[in-house]
Amino acid sequence: MLAGCAGAGGGGGGGGGEAISVLMVGNPQMEDIQKLTADNFTKQTGIKVNFTILPENELRDKVTQDIATGAGQYDVVTIGAYEVPIWAKNGWLHEVTSYTEGDANFDNADLLPAMVESLSGEDGKLYAVPFYGESSFLMYRKDVFEAKGLTMPERPTWDQVAQFAAQVDGAQPGMRGICLRGLPGWGELFAPLTTVVNTFGGTWYTKDWQAQVNAPEFQAATKFYVDLVRAHGEPGAAQAGFTECLNAMSQNQVAMWYDATSAAGSLEDPSVSNVAGKIGYVYAPVKETKTSGWLWAWAWAMPQDSKNADNAAKFMLWASSKDYETLVGQQLGWARVPAGKRTSTYQIPEYKQAAAAFGDITLKAIQEADPTNPGVQPRPTVGIQFVAIPEFADVATKVSQDVSAAIAGDGDVGPALQSGQQLAQTAGDKYKSPK
Repeated sequence: MLAGCAGAGGGGGGGGGEAISVLMVGNPQMEDIQKLTADNFTKQTGIKVNFTILPENELRDKVTQDIATGAGQYDVVTIGAYEVPIWAKNGWLHEVTSYTEGDANFDNADLLPAMVESLSGEDGKLYAVPFYGESSFLMYRKDVFEAKGLTMPERPTWDQVAQFAAQVDGAQPGMRGICLRGLPGWGELFAPLTTVVNTFGGTWYTKDWQAQVNAPEFQAATKFYVDLVRAHGEPGAAQAGFTECLNAMSQNQVAMWYDATSAAGSLEDPSVSNVAGKIGYVYAPVKETKTSGWLWAWAWAMPQDSKNADNAAKFMLWASSKDYETLVGQQLGWARVPAGKRTSTYQIPEYKQAAAAFGDITLKAIQEADPTNPGVQPRPTVGIQFVAIPEFADVATKVSQDVSAAIAGDGDVGPALQSGQQLAQTAGDKYKSPK
């Protein structure tokens, strides 16, 4: 597969003794690739890969600083569906379509359409290669619900989830009803919270860029979220992000968790999870909409100024290939395959068996996620759990700090969102059409 990688500028091929630097988010799938690279990719190509792994918020700050300033410290970085179109338009990213199409074994046509669309620029070219894709869903302890005589609907409402959280809180010693992210950050707390806002009938902006952060629907959704996690959520919720909730669920500390579909692989791996085989998976909870799951891809991107473009592309193609998925399945377990990006993944017998509890619902959730119409009103940009403008990251992160403080019991949702309204409107004013 690697020999077929077509050149598209920058750096030489896979000669021995060469090295690339890769900066990636500290999620389980990335920790897996760090373990597998030396004995597989490096052995095949002679290209050494120097990894740097950071928590999500730190990763976003580091990547943005490195790419925006042209520092050139990294040859490959993990970014997502929010950054790719914006950064491609800025000229910060190297297009990768010439590489993916130049390698017949990569099989571009096998990538899920939602992943291709979210990682493409205005010119239709790919500017990142998906490592894994995800939507969001609700995970719950089947044994706990059965012991309580509770039945989880396939498509629950948030009102039902709040009732369940009260009923299963304390069902086992030290167990809380639900885990919800409270860690500040536009991609931490506001990833799940914005999906709640959407289905409560709220939005960050109307179609003509009027901010709606202090609107009744946005306020109701945020108050609901804060009240729920304060009443029945995990201890230390204001500092809990994806990683902390994954640990809480896998270590028997919570009965429910609403978050990324990609978490299921770790939960079903008995080598790292105490609850493998005990989890049920249902669609993202709703209120005013039919669906509410988000759409995201963690993807490999190459800074435009990379001096090792060809070697970087070889790593990216290998990391997102069918062969790599097979490698993970055979060496680490099929439930841990970085899925959600390829149609063929869901046809592998071993994966279908290992992912029987969550595979189909993950694929369907990704397919039914609608970035162009995720709420009850028209939107000015695409995006479910984010607004696709550069200013959103800063605005939402600042608002999240106040919401997180409310979760911690220091402050109130009302003033937090009033302040957020002003920030959001200042950002939105830049995009209003002149009268």
